[in-house]
Parts: sequence; structure tokens; C-alpha cells
Amino acid sequence: MRWLPDQYRKLWLGLGALVLLSPLGLILPAMLNGGSAWGEWTADELRQTLGFAPEQLQKLESLWTALLPDYTLPGVEGAWQTGLSYILSGALGVGLVAAICLGLGRWLASGREEGGQDVSGGD
Repeated sequence: MRWLPDQYRKLWLGLGALVLLSPLGLILPAMLNGGSAWGEWTADELRQTLGFAPEQLQKLESLWTALLPDYTLPGVEGAWQTGLSYILSGALGVGLVAAICLGLGRWLASGREEGGQDVSGGD
């Protein structure tokens, strides 16, 4: 990874480790009979667990449909395949966010280099 500046190497290694550890979000709840992964409850799951579900959650639940529902690729079944698709969807998400941030950063920096205003708020 010589192409990567030293100050970012640890960041990318840490992000890579988190992506590789992401199947724990599937494995641990299944082992501990915990239901869904933390924070990914539907309104019905909250209603069963807590006895109620916030009204706005029920209204907004169908607003967004995930590109990769349940973090799996279509047609994937089985424990190790599900874990692998979980890792791939995590890597895809990290890659998309990184690409957007890098593109936005370059776009903002190009405005400064061409004599544009300094948008950083500094003097």
C-alpha cells in the first residue's frame, strides 16, 4: 500500500477490519437468540419486544427500500454465503461513501485552486 499516504493507512486498515468483522452482526444475534441486528428492528419487531412502536416509524418504514435488503445478494442462502454477502455489501457501502467523499473533496478543492473563494472559513 505504498500509494496510500501514511496518515491514511491506519484509517483504511481499520475500516477494512470493521468490514471483515461485520458478519458478527448476523452471527451473534443468531447465537444469543437476539432477533435482528442491533438497531435494525422493524415496527413489528419493536411492537413484539416493547409492546408498542413509534407512530412515525410505522409511517416511514416503507419510505426507503434498501438496494441490498438484509445485506444479502439476491439468491444467496446458507450461513457462509450470507456472511460473505454481508462483507461484500459492507465493502460496497464503504466504497460508495469513500468515492462520494473523495469526489466532493476534489470538487471543493478545485474551486480554490482556480481562484475561487475559500470555503473553509479560514482567513
